[in-house]
Formats: sequence, structure tokens, C-alpha cells
Amino acid sequence: MAFFQYLNFDGVDIPLPDSYEVEMSDKEADSGGETEAGTVQRDVVRAGVVNISVSFSVTQKWLRLLTGYKQQEKIRVKFFDPETVSQKQTEMYVDGFKAKLKKDTSYKGLWVVSFTLREL
Repeated sequence: MAFFQYLNFDGVDIPLPDSYEVEMSDKEADSGGETEAGTVQRDVVRAGVVNISVSFSVTQKWLRLLTGYKQQEKIRVKFFDPETVSQKQTEMYVDGFKAKLKKDTSYKGLWVVSFTLREL
């Protein structure tokens, strides 16, 4: 059975993640807030901004590749969008990169890598 492809960075298929969480939020202008009448006024500048939290169990080879993506200013990301249940493409950057050695092996270790992709 073939696995579904959740992430693709700049045309490179990324391994199946251990966890994959998509959060969509709205960016609001500073002019919004509570009015004198007590109602909330939202001035949405941009709706549906995507943040994706992921974690992977990877070898040293993928650790090196994922660390390289962390260094880039932006990445063209194709991801599985649960809202439309289809693939979507956008530009994102890596935030909060963490790498932890899970197990030492003869292949230079099994690493747990986690980070958040934030839409530009």
C-alpha cells in the first residue's frame, strides 16, 4: 500500500510525518476590536493563513536536508489541505526547528525533527 504524500518542498517529496497538524487563522488589522457598544468588530486583512506543525523520525541524511530548508528564507510548499481535502501550494518558511537524537544506530542515529511551517 502506498502512502499519501503530505508534504513537498521545492519539488522534493518529504518523508511521511509522525504528526501533521494544519492550523488556519485570520490576520486582523489593528483597527479591529471591541466597540463602545460592546460588540466585536473584526477587520480581517487576510483569511485562512496556514501554519503546519510537523514532526518526523528520520536518518542523518534527511536531518541534513531538513536543516537546509530551515536556512532558506522561503520554500515553495505543496501540502495536504484538510479544508479542501486536496493538495494546495503556497510559500512558507520554517520556524521553531528542533532536532533530537532518538536512538543511536549504525546509520548515525535516528532523529526526531519537528518544526512549524508558516505561510508568508
